[in-house]
Amino acid sequence: MVNVIVVFPNLENAKSVRNLLIRNGYSVAGVCTSGAQALQAADRLTDGIIVCGYKFSDMLYTELHECLPPSFEMLLAASDTVLGMGVSRDIVSLPLPLKVHDLVNTLEMMTAAHLRKKRKQKAKPKERSLEDKRIIEKAKQLLMERNHMTEDEAHRYIQKCSMDSGNSMVESAKMVFSLMKF
Repeated sequence: MVNVIVVFPNLENAKSVRNLLIRNGYSVAGVCTSGAQALQAADRLTDGIIVCGYKFSDMLYTELHECLPPSFEMLLAASDTVLGMGVSRDIVSLPLPLKVHDLVNTLEMMTAAHLRKKRKQKAKPKERSLEDKRIIEKAKQLLMERNHMTEDEAHRYIQKCSMDSGNSMVESAKMVFSLMKF
């Protein structure tokens, strides 16, 4: 489930949008009336979607968008006049007055894209630090010297130990290093 934060300058409008979203199966993590409140709510979450109006008491939607963590998407609900001035490509927009069907369908599309992006990032292998690479290299060198393995064999050995034990390659390399040091 994707976290949704509703931000409109009028509290009653914000609550109406929240209630509409809840009735349609969305989990609303916060209702805010200012950009600062929205940023505080976003800081408590790892990612999500901001459903907001154009102007708040302390900032415009563009300033809010710039201050949000990159893991947040924005759905702007604004008048045709505001939308006619141009909206950033990173921001999805809907014209006012909001139509329930349009809001729910757009949020559904954004949620699916957000979850797809999240899965893609999770599947991406993590980059090892130089220190981690150095530890793995030292363990491979030790295996190559003491057990007369090739570099590929040493690498596969550490990899297999890692998979069998459920540890990371760095942890397995450290175990190999500590066991063979004696």
